[in-house]
Amino acid sequence: MSDGVSSDPASDAPIRGRIDAESRLVEADPELFGLHLRAGGEEGGPLALPQVASLARLAARLGIVISRSVIVADATSDFDLWVRAQPLEGGAIELSILSWSERPARKPADAPESEREADFLRAAADWMWETDEKLLFTSVSPAAAAAARTTPADLIGKELTHLFRLREGEGGTFPILSALAEQRRFDNQLADLRSAGGGSYRLGGVPLIDGRGRFAGFRGCATRIAAEAPAPPPLGPEAPESSAFGERLDKALRAPLDHIIANAETICAEPEGPLRKDYGVYASDIASAGRHLLALVDDLVDLQAIERPDFRPEADEIDLADVARRAAGLLSVRAAARNIRIGRPADDETLPATGEFKRSLQIVMNLLTNAIRYTPEGGQVWIRTDREGDLAALVIADQGKGVDPADQDRIFGKFERVDPTEPGGTGLGLYIARRLARAMGGDINLDSAPGQGARFTFTLPAR
Repeated sequence: MSDGVSSDPASDAPIRGRIDAESRLVEADPELFGLHLRAGGEEGGPLALPQVASLARLAARLGIVISRSVIVADATSDFDLWVRAQPLEGGAIELSILSWSERPARKPADAPESEREADFLRAAADWMWETDEKLLFTSVSPAAAAAARTTPADLIGKELTHLFRLREGEGGTFPILSALAEQRRFDNQLADLRSAGGGSYRLGGVPLIDGRGRFAGFRGCATRIAAEAPAPPPLGPEAPESSAFGERLDKALRAPLDHIIANAETICAEPEGPLRKDYGVYASDIASAGRHLLALVDDLVDLQAIERPDFRPEADEIDLADVARRAAGLLSVRAAARNIRIGRPADDETLPATGEFKRSLQIVMNLLTNAIRYTPEGGQVWIRTDREGDLAALVIADQGKGVDPADQDRIFGKFERVDPTEPGGTGLGLYIARRLARAMGGDINLDSAPGQGARFTFTLPAR
């Protein structure tokens, strides 16, 4: 390695390095080695850049190449890096830094007032976190992991919603989703820690920009908020018992299932060395079954809510075209993994309707997830807006194998699926979606034929 003198990293050639299975920096170009030393590292010692080391561990654990934006620092500067981590034989990781941007660690005295306020907010926060552009954690404070009863390493690479259950704000919107769509700062995103007794938090974040000027995620803070006053007791005579059951079910099952899934995924990653092939298959099956059970828990909790006699969704002024664009954005990674294109409404297209934003997004997410699941790899899913008299209509069409007319009413039943042998959902998603749509004054209808795909139409009262 070099003597640690950093040279100008402005050329187009990647800055390279290699760490071994023990996270020691064994090879590095001068720029990376110099930054490693200035951050407190030693020659031949563990990589002293925690964000890069975490990215490398994640790549090793998953066994795939990961490219992500990270921010590291020495005593005087912050560095925005775009790092590519590629697993090698023997647990080593090859690092390629594709972009490198340096900026002062502290803002000048004439920084905008809004930025100084953000600094004070972060200073007062209980803990910090960072995500990439897909809202996958790249860095989490140890205090966050402790609150969630896990470790920071177990949270790296997980979705932000794996840790938090987001709550809508004023007007039924989610500040973090609006900020993600517009790649801007957000504040006052209310969220509940998913672990039992985890409490409620207020999230805020500022966008991260990589060395090429692209949006690369959020740097955020989480501040614990006092418990809110309990909601008024339900009106229906059976509602208290069913509501309490749903809450107990969620708390009793979620944490153990999260733990089972995390341990199974760790076994699959073979952190202690190669396993027998069948052991890895068993662990993968356990993780898959755990995720299926978590989805069932979510559906059962929703089922308890919508079947309460006093269940009444909010009647907000919403834009169904905007809901569709948000759902498509949240599911874009899943669709891209199967090379499926999502044709979403244009950015300037609107479809005013009356309904609850959170429940409408839940319905569209369910319909779009099914469309992606059943569309062949390389196919396309379409989302179109329409008007049907006094109803606003959102149409989601896929290129799947279609549904026989004899089964089209049955699939909206509770625990019903056309083919129970196929991998997929719990048989509750469409039942819950239609119940929610009808509770808001709308409906969900299906137009399909075998071999011709499916066309679901979600309607709400137009405004």
